[in-house]
Formats: sequence, C-alpha cells, structure tokens
Amino acid sequence: MNRGVTTEITKVDARAIKAAARILRDGGLVAFPTETVYGLGADATNGVAVARLYAAKGRPSFNPLIAHVSDLIAARHIARFNDAANRLAAFWPGPLTLVLPKNPGCPVTELATAGLETIAVRIPAHPVARDLLARFGRPIVAPSANRSGHVSPTDAQHVLADLDGRVNVVLDGGSTPVGLESSIVACIDNSIQLLRPGGLPRADLERALGHALAVEVAAINDGGEAPIAPGMLSSHYAPRAHIRLNADCVRAGEAVLAFGAKYPLGGQEAAMLLNLSERGDLVEAAANLFSHLRALDASGVASIAVMPVPFEGLGEAINDRLARAAAPRRSS
Repeated sequence: MNRGVTTEITKVDARAIKAAARILRDGGLVAFPTETVYGLGADATNGVAVARLYAAKGRPSFNPLIAHVSDLIAARHIARFNDAANRLAAFWPGPLTLVLPKNPGCPVTELATAGLETIAVRIPAHPVARDLLARFGRPIVAPSANRSGHVSPTDAQHVLADLDGRVNVVLDGGSTPVGLESSIVACIDNSIQLLRPGGLPRADLERALGHALAVEVAAINDGGEAPIAPGMLSSHYAPRAHIRLNADCVRAGEAVLAFGAKYPLGGQEAAMLLNLSERGDLVEAAANLFSHLRALDASGVASIAVMPVPFEGLGEAINDRLARAAAPRRSS
C-alpha cells in the first residue's frame, strides 16, 4: 500500500508541473486531469512505481494500464501502427486509446502491460496532461485516480476522497470536460475491435475507418481471463448503493438519476434527485455521470434508480458505465 504519504492538492502552474515531473522521476504518484477523467500517474518505465500505483488503487495486477505519451512520435516508439491505427490516430490528442502490438525494446515495464504482447496507448488533449508529459519526457501510465472499481473522478476532490494518503500530489485543473473514460480500440493484425465505448462516439471511429467496428461484447469478470485493455471487468465504476437501471418509478428510500425533462411517474418521492441533462443532451450527461453518481451515493441511500438513457452517440458509453456499475460484485 501507499498509505502514509502526505497528499497535497495544488493549483497548476509551471512550478507545479516541474515539481510533479520530479515526483514521477523519483518513483512517486501524481494525479492529474485529462479531458476524460483524472488519471493516477506513475513512470511507465519504472516497475517499482507501477507496483505502487497498483497498490494505491487496489487494482488487480492482471488489469493492464494505458501508457500516456506526448505525441505521435513517442507513441510510435512504443507501439506498432497498422493502417487502421494510422487512420484512428487522427483523433489524437483526444479521448481515444489504441491497443497495439508492442515494439521490440518498448521501455514500458511488463507490469504495466500485464505481461501482454500489446500495449494501450493514448495522447491526451488536456493542457495539464500535455504539459506534464512534455516536462517528464517519458510515458506515464495513468488509470483513473480512484480506488479500483469505484466511480471515476472528474475533479480533484473526488481524487482526494478515494486516494488521500496514497498519492503524493493532485494537480487541480478543475472539472474534466468529457467526464467519461476514453474509447478503446484494438488494432492488432487485421482485427479491429471496439473494446470499450467512451468519450469518442463509435460513429466517428467508423467514419474514419470507412467501415463498421467489430465489438468485443463478452464481459470479463473478476475471476476470468485477463483483459487486454482497462475497463473491461464486468463490475466496475461502482458506487456503494445498488443501481437499478431503466427505472420508470421510484421505490421507497431511493435516489434518482434522471435524464431528460420527464421524471419517473408514480411510486414514492425520491430521497434525492439529480438530472444528467434536463434538456436530454448526451454530451452534458456524459460530463455529469460520475460526479452525479458520487453525489447520490454520498447521500447514504441504499439504492439509486436510473432512468433510461438513449444508446445513440455517447449514450453507448454512458450505458456501458451504468451497466458495469450495476453488475454483481465479487464478494471479498
């Protein structure tokens, strides 16, 4: 565990970026904003630092990490790109992760890739993430900055709630604009698969590729085969409260996560109600998803009733996260 560390939240300036890069070089952990969610960063080339990251999150070591890099040159240094990957790289910097074959001599530690012959790579768009990567000069592995399986963080206080005493510093860049983790596409040989819907809608990816994407639909549970990308465990993004999906009424003592102008009719009065987007905007809903789940969960309710969200556009990723939040959890 990484307990016992004094965690500092700091506003971002050039001095804070320089200090954070020094912490990473010394094997420490730095939480920082990306355009998707806050990431928990460690030096991807330092096995001890990566082990600290797994311990801080309580994350299974068979669950691989995403290597964040500063530009396409750095990405090509650690991974091999086929034609599909080259097409999709046009979305970088942005909320897209590519799972690619590792290059010979890839400096990212085996622990970070879970011993696989592939590596997950992303170039983030957030200015804080980009400044930190440029200053550090090496790949940074950065899963979401929360305890494993918990709701992902979209502001610095969310990070502190989960990881206080487990991370050296949190770079406070305000709320993250996308609010959902990156879309993940595997480009391995001739197989192109959407492994995780996320902040880049599938339609945009398919337009760039010129064909439909195959989807890896098999949920991988905690006791099954090791996933080839993050976010593929069946129970994930989970609050303490039970999640009831596609609710059309409210039960006694429930909180409600609404979407659109129509609230559930009938049943009991909600213990607490938050709306992902009253005007039915899926971009706004994605940005609010994790913060609203955290707020409802913090109210102490035993159950959260979630109204239906359309599956179109970013709705696919929103429904994916909700389904994993509602999935049965492994008993400890």
